[in-house]
Amino acid sequence: MKILIRGLFALILTLVFQTQLSAKYLYKDEVIHNPKFSEEVEALGSALYKKTGISLRLLMLKELPKDMTMYAYEKSILENFKEPTVLLTFSEMNSQIDIEVNDDSLYKYFNKKQVLSPVTSYVQAFMMAAFYAKSWDDFTNIMSNTGGTILPLLGGKAKKGRITGKYSAAMFNGYLDIAQQIAKAKDVELGGGFDSDANQESLFYVKLFFYGFVLYAIFMLIKRKLYKRRHKSENYKKW
Repeated sequence: MKILIRGLFALILTLVFQTQLSAKYLYKDEVIHNPKFSEEVEALGSALYKKTGISLRLLMLKELPKDMTMYAYEKSILENFKEPTVLLTFSEMNSQIDIEVNDDSLYKYFNKKQVLSPVTSYVQAFMMAAFYAKSWDDFTNIMSNTGGTILPLLGGKAKKGRITGKYSAAMFNGYLDIAQQIAKAKDVELGGGFDSDANQESLFYVKLFFYGFVLYAIFMLIKRKLYKRRHKSENYKKW
């Protein structure tokens, strides 16, 4: 009898615990496992929901279920929520990131293409468009999607043992960007220090590195051309 009671008690605790987990804004985390990261997501998600009635949830997956697309997985998760919900999903092994909603009208509160853009500025977009665009449509498409807050950070190198730190920084940056856009569209302040542009500081270093690389490349190109010109002149004199 005692075993039965203990088993029933354990089952009740499990159900309560699962219910609490499903209410969290960090809906699933198979990658980071950092209490500080969880606290920040919970604080921001809670503030956004209280001020706007919109739930912004984050999924950190190790890998998508076998034979299941990111879109299909997100839709299956979104079916669990009745309130307006925005879902930001990251899958490490699949190298995929996406944003989906359970009501298409929610897209008017934030710019999905901007958040998921691989570039942070118009200068960077122009350089990418100049090198990679195969048509005018490609060029204009690249130029129109700037200000990315996730992929530029994920694209950076991380020291050994700090890969999860890079993931958490990039995903929280995007999570914060979406929350700020929704709050601005709803004309409310999130409070708790979440209304500042502090998330852009990390992108500053990404831009700095990129511009430094571009300037270095231009310098080396000019140096190489001067060398060839001088070398050609010397050969001409020799002959």
